Amino acid sequence: MANGKWVGALFGFVFGHGVLGALSGFCIGSLFDTLFSSLSHSDGNRPETVSHDSFLLSLMILAAHVIQVDGRIMHSEMEFVRRFLRSNFGEAGLKDGEQMILRIFKQRKLMGNEEWNDKIVRTCRRLSSAMNEEYRLQLLAFLCELVKVDGNVTKVETDTMKQLAAAMGLSASVIDQFLHLGGNSLEEAYKVLGITPDASDDEVRKAYRKMALQHHPDRVATLGDDVQKAAQKKFQEIAEAKDRIFRARGIG
Repeated sequence: MANGKWVGALFGFVFGHGVLGALSGFCIGSLFDTLFSSLSHSDGNRPETVSHDSFLLSLMILAAHVIQVDGRIMHSEMEFVRRFLRSNFGEAGLKDGEQMILRIFKQRKLMGNEEWNDKIVRTCRRLSSAMNEEYRLQLLAFLCELVKVDGNVTKVETDTMKQLAAAMGLSASVIDQFLHLGGNSLEEAYKVLGITPDASDDEVRKAYRKMALQHHPDRVATLGDDVQKAAQKKFQEIAEAKDRIFRARGIG
């Protein structure tokens, strides 16, 4: 899945301390072995004691948080994570990654809400300190796709995503935009651009230009073909939202 590629491409950035490029030379299998071995020898109470600086582990913690926030673990959500793991790490990575997130689920049950929520905020802040805005947006886009995968986005899921955005130092409005990408209605188009139907034509144009600049594929041009294709798809969906509004208003 394309969105998995967005996040997969971030691994090189985070672990490379800002040096972008392909993941060649980085042993994914070794990463999984190290993380999973550490997780297996944890104290059984806190997954945070395990390689907290690891982007992968942080991503799995956030994915587990998003999956469980509505009180259910849906098959479609787990399949989304499995596709991501398989696409980026192969079958061996899929097996280890599955066991990792299942262990995180178990650890979550042993923790109180306050302790768990504190962990989530600190995880977001760590990622924020290691990643610039473009990459934090890609991470949130991945998590939004995870939220949308079962076809029913609840208020608690939306609120949770906005809390994650705030903890990463980003505007909560980006969540409404990401959650409505790919929609077919005029109402969704306005939400994608982050404006209301009573906005002026000039405000519509300004909102589109801002989003087009913020999400232009050139901003991730160094991350390879898969990432650029995913970014191009998102850029196209933003343009389609703009076109839908323009047609409804009869403007060009």
